[in-house]
Amino acid sequence: MSAAGWLPAPAEELFGPDASAEEAYDLLTVDVPPSAWLTALETARTTLSCTYFDWLSAVDEPGTGFRVCAHVVALNPVRRLLVRTTVPHEAPALPSAVGVYAGAAWHERETHEMFGVLFE
Repeated sequence: MSAAGWLPAPAEELFGPDASAEEAYDLLTVDVPPSAWLTALETARTTLSCTYFDWLSAVDEPGTGFRVCAHVVALNPVRRLLVRTTVPHEAPALPSAVGVYAGAAWHERETHEMFGVLFE
């Protein structure tokens, strides 16, 4: 396996065995299972230096669930990372990202109000 985009190692090594990554238009996207959500955000911050939290939201994927996305950025050099996971419509819940990115609080509240995703 080779590393995608600017990742220093394959996504599976950095984010866990079920992770995948691809890059398009200078945006690196990493998909992880819900169980790896918090670990993926911690890896983005500590290992990849993505210290700037930009936004968090969700997309309703009919028949699949809610795709929750967090956009974070490494500032020097500038590198953009979109971390995504999908939670089922029946039980949309994820651990809160606030412990990793304090700025996520407002975004999690808005995502909860709009999509019903519970951040615990």
